[in-house]
Amino acid sequence: MDLVNVDSRRARFETLAPAVIDAVRRYLARRTDPATADDVLSETLLICWRRLDEMPEEHLPWAYGVARNCLANAERGRRRQFRLFSRIARLDPPVAVIDGPGPPDDDLGRAMRELTVKDAEILRLWAWEDLPPAQIATVMGITANAASIRLHRARQKLRDALGKTGDRAGHEESTGRRWS
Repeated sequence: MDLVNVDSRRARFETLAPAVIDAVRRYLARRTDPATADDVLSETLLICWRRLDEMPEEHLPWAYGVARNCLANAERGRRRQFRLFSRIARLDPPVAVIDGPGPPDDDLGRAMRELTVKDAEILRLWAWEDLPPAQIATVMGITANAASIRLHRARQKLRDALGKTGDRAGHEESTGRRWS
């Protein structure tokens, strides 16, 4: 690769990077702890640089998909590490274990925990990242039609789960009366 191509790649990456960094940082902050978010953001940017020629025009959903996969890898690593710590703890138990804060225990938090991982992720992409179904499809690696159907079903499941907690999401149901 000659110097001109390297400079043009670098210029393109430096143009795209600020928007990708900010959006992916927010995406990760909503899904994991700050240290993991920083690690996954770094890995995401590295992959974006390496695969810059493959990056589509709509680069943000593609970058979300890369970040989603990197986060899944980090979580698998965390689970492996936890299993190793568990085995070590059985052999040589720690003196004291300190638990960190858990997820919010409000009605929405409880309702989201009742959903499958995929349903919760589709709802987060739609509500938190403000992505339409076509871009959710890019992030999730599915068709736009499948994303639209899954989003509809996930919204219904969340509505049902919130109904069980007594919290009403959205608008109150109509009484059938119209005001003049």
